[in-house]
Amino acid sequence: MNRTNTMTALLATMLMAGPLIAQKDAPEIKFDSVPNALQLPAGIYLGEVGGVATNSHGDVFVYTRTGHPTVTIGTARPFAHGGSRLFQFDRNGKFVREIGKDTYGFMVASQVRVDSSDNIWVVDEMTNMVIKFDPQGRVVMLLGRKAENVNVPARGGRGGTGAGQPTDLFDRPTDVAWDAAGNIFVADGLGNARVAKFDKSGKFVKSWGKKGTATGEFADVRSIAVDAQGNVYAADGGNKRVQVFDNDGNFKTAIDNVGNAQAICMTKGPNQVLYVSNSNPPNDIDRDGEIYKMRLDGTMVGKFGKAGKLPKEFGTVNAIDCRDENTLYVGEIGNLRVQKLALH
Repeated sequence: MNRTNTMTALLATMLMAGPLIAQKDAPEIKFDSVPNALQLPAGIYLGEVGGVATNSHGDVFVYTRTGHPTVTIGTARPFAHGGSRLFQFDRNGKFVREIGKDTYGFMVASQVRVDSSDNIWVVDEMTNMVIKFDPQGRVVMLLGRKAENVNVPARGGRGGTGAGQPTDLFDRPTDVAWDAAGNIFVADGLGNARVAKFDKSGKFVKSWGKKGTATGEFADVRSIAVDAQGNVYAADGGNKRVQVFDNDGNFKTAIDNVGNAQAICMTKGPNQVLYVSNSNPPNDIDRDGEIYKMRLDGTMVGKFGKAGKLPKEFGTVNAIDCRDENTLYVGEIGNLRVQKLALH
């Protein structure tokens, strides 16, 4: 092997090994938290924020666990449980409307995402459903299914990796993403530990992953993103890494040294970057809690924030919107809020 080939192989090995800058040595990125970024109507409050996303007009969508009561009828007796609500705000933070009020598929908010056509996708952890709304707020597609005869799904049982059930069903899904062809990737994430792929019409294609620590296995799949080449990035928080696969689920590499990678977001454009939240668990502010900015090869660009309850601090980040690389919306479960961040 000549010197050029040796150096090329060495560089490839370094990139496969993870970030070139350790998280503790990552430079601090200066940023501000915009005060009163969202204005809620009187009498309406945010609960645990499962998801936050923006559309092409700058409107902001928040999927939140409010405790708004819902009743499940398909049991021996009616069962009341906390519900979730989906709110829309304009680019200036003014409340616009509520979408899908009392929708059958809203129980425990896990995530909201907006695709390139401004369709709004909601992922609900306990109804095991992914719901697609068009920009007008009408339901146009459903993935998964809510179990009518039980209060909540049996952990590890209903999805594609347990009990012989069909692979187009989920068990506590967490996130959704798309490639340029419109294929849909669902992080089926907590009860199961896999990624499920559907075509653009919602037809199941395949899935990969299971519980474990080996390459291609997951402790959980907390969040998901797809780059411009169609590679799939899956946040494996329990194993402290982000795993990268090609479009067919073949393992490519792992980005390590990212802590509890619970929320990820990827920018668009020719020079994509990845934001990864090292999220502290609820009621635990002794963890770092910062957010990392990384290149797609795992190189650490910088970090910002820490665990806490004040502005510019984070309490269990479950969602990041990064449509604009320097303007982020961060949804927090622990602090019951959305912060709008301006990075410098």
